[in-house]
Order: sequence, then C-alpha cells, then structure tokens
Amino acid sequence: MGLVDELLADLRAETVELDAMIGRLDAQEWELATPAEGWMVRDQISHLAWFDDAATVSATDPDGFRAALPALLARGDSAVDELAVASRSLAAGQIHDWFREARARGLEAFARLDAGARLPWYGPDMSVASFVTARLMETWAHGQDVADALGVTRVPTTRLRHVATLGVRAMPYGFAVRGLKPPARPVRVELTMPDGSPWAAGPPGVPDLVRGTMLDFCLLVVQRRHLADTSLLVRGETARAWTAVAQAFAGPPGKGRAPLGQGESRTQDHINRTEDPL
Repeated sequence: MGLVDELLADLRAETVELDAMIGRLDAQEWELATPAEGWMVRDQISHLAWFDDAATVSATDPDGFRAALPALLARGDSAVDELAVASRSLAAGQIHDWFREARARGLEAFARLDAGARLPWYGPDMSVASFVTARLMETWAHGQDVADALGVTRVPTTRLRHVATLGVRAMPYGFAVRGLKPPARPVRVELTMPDGSPWAAGPPGVPDLVRGTMLDFCLLVVQRRHLADTSLLVRGETARAWTAVAQAFAGPPGKGRAPLGQGESRTQDHINRTEDPL
C-alpha cells in the first residue's frame, strides 16, 4: 500500500469515527457550544463540509479553485466565522447529510489523483499526501471540539502519527504566518504513540526538544489544548518559541486555547519542567 492509499484509508476511518459520534445526537446536542468561541456543534460539522467541497474543487478543478481564492481571502480573518453563520439556516439533519456527501465526494476525488500532483489550498500548494493529511487533521481537530462539547473522551489511535507529522513539518509556517522569522535551529520531537511505540522527528542530540505523548502534541499543534494543559516536556529556547506558535493548519494565526481549570499553577510547573536536564 502506497502512502496516499494509507492516508486515504486512515481518513476514511477518521470519518467513520466522527460520523458515529454525531449520528446519535439529538436536535439540542447539535446546538451545544463547543470550546471554539461562538461555535456550536453544527458549526464544526458545516465547516468540515464546506471545506470538503472546496477540497473537491481543488482536486478536480484547480484552476477554478485558484480563480475563486482571492474572493474568499479578501474577506479576511472573519471569513470562516461568516461561513459557519451562513449555514445556520440548515437543519441538523441537513448539516449531517452535507458532511457525509461532501466527504464522500472528496474521498472519491482524492483517490483518482496522481500521487505526484500538487494542489492549491489557502496556504502554499500541497502534495496529494499532504493534502489528504490536512483533511485528516481537520477532521480529528474539529471532532475534538465536538467531543469536548459532548463531554466525550475519544480513544486516541495511531492515525495521530499523520497529525504529528504535519505538525512538525508546519513548524516554519507557525512563525511565518505571524510575521516572524522561522528559527534556524532544529527541534527534536520524541513522542509515545497511542499503542505505546516510539515516534520521533528531527535530528537526535540537538539542544531543543519536545517530548511526551503523541496525543498531547497533536492537541497542541491543532490548538485544542494550551501547552500548560499537556504533559509535554519542552527544552530549549527554539522549542519553547515553537510551542507558543505551533499551528498545523493553513490560514491566519489561531487564537489557541486558554489554560483549563488550574492552568496558572500548571503553567508554573511546566516552566520548571522545561529546565529539567535529560
């Protein structure tokens, strides 16, 4: 199985898991507030559906996608919220059907692509593998918002390795999108996957390190948890700067999440741990 086939299989599995979670919701649960300010469960799903349709256009009509891109970008940072609001006239069942149908169209389109193709998106053009990884990352991240709204604890899977890979590769983007110069020093990332196996990226032996569970790292780079609410160990000036701006998704800088509960005291404990010798 090639990399793209593997990614498509994992995207299908991630889609099935999210679809099962929202498939049992009643009308009131679709209106529950999620941790994303001003967004309800329905908005998380309509967001995925809208951008799945956009992804299908990118895959099947890249020139058409590029032609429409300036109009959306001209709307600025508010565009994503405006799209969510515009979909609130739809009933919950319509949102669910839209997501299912848009995702099916996207998966079919991605499967027909040449693995060497590059596709336009809202940041730099991406390879097919990176493009599918981004859809998986978005599905998992917005699924986390839904799970948090419902009080559901999801069981992490080894599919998170794709999110972690994207998070590491997007390190320069997190700086650049904020108008900052990406650091020249590399960072070593050492994570424990959900099945207990080790995963690493970056050169070994460098001064800067991020170490912990893959789940915590992925929650950080998709901005669903504040660093203070993870068990990640961070060592080195570059690693600390990166974890403050990490962003695995395209588009303007995200607001991130404030620390939960005892965030202030946990932050101090975290600062102490970043200086621990290894």
